[in-house]
Amino acid sequence: MKQYSETGERIKRIRATLPQGVTLIAVSKYHPVEAVEAAYAAGQRHFGESKAQDLVTKHQSLPDDICWHFIGHLQSNKIKYIAPFIHLIHSIDSLRLLREVDKQGAKVGRKIPCLLQIHIAQEDTKFGFTPDECLAMLDEGEWRSLQNVEIRGLMCMASNTDNKEQINAEFAAVKTLFDTIKERFFANEERFGILSAGMSDDYPIAIKHGSNHVRVGSAIFCE
Repeated sequence: MKQYSETGERIKRIRATLPQGVTLIAVSKYHPVEAVEAAYAAGQRHFGESKAQDLVTKHQSLPDDICWHFIGHLQSNKIKYIAPFIHLIHSIDSLRLLREVDKQGAKVGRKIPCLLQIHIAQEDTKFGFTPDECLAMLDEGEWRSLQNVEIRGLMCMASNTDNKEQINAEFAAVKTLFDTIKERFFANEERFGILSAGMSDDYPIAIKHGSNHVRVGSAIFCE
């Protein structure tokens, strides 16, 4: 499709700005299979979707070596559809959801990698644990008994604002929380190492504060 003819070049330009060790997730939600194919042709392998049905449809239509990331608000009754193949769930926002991922992971014989979503933005429309809620959940310890999930790190979204000081402060706060959780619960465990933060407008700021997974959509797929 003509509007995706520049997709490959945009990906190359963005990759050139990323430090070594930072994974670029091309957010393909709202875009057709042709958009993913254009990015795939440029060497992109990590893609993010926010609706389970769209994710399943694209997974069935596209190459098997794509790493699919679920980045939207996840409903518990949708987990079973993505459990067999999902590479990483970014949006675990409750212990109940973590339990359901564990249940579905057991059914398909997989240990499903997940991130805990942190609500740091000054917006009620975003989901996630507050930092205190996250620490309390981890302190309680039930998650340790879940055999088919693997907590790999944290995810967050900064406020939708032009105030760079606020964005810096929010990403810095999540990095502090990440370091605290790493030290208290995952010391010497390599599996806990992902900080998914930053989108098209703010990913350079997120990287400055330790993000190693950036979720970029409009800067790649804009028409």
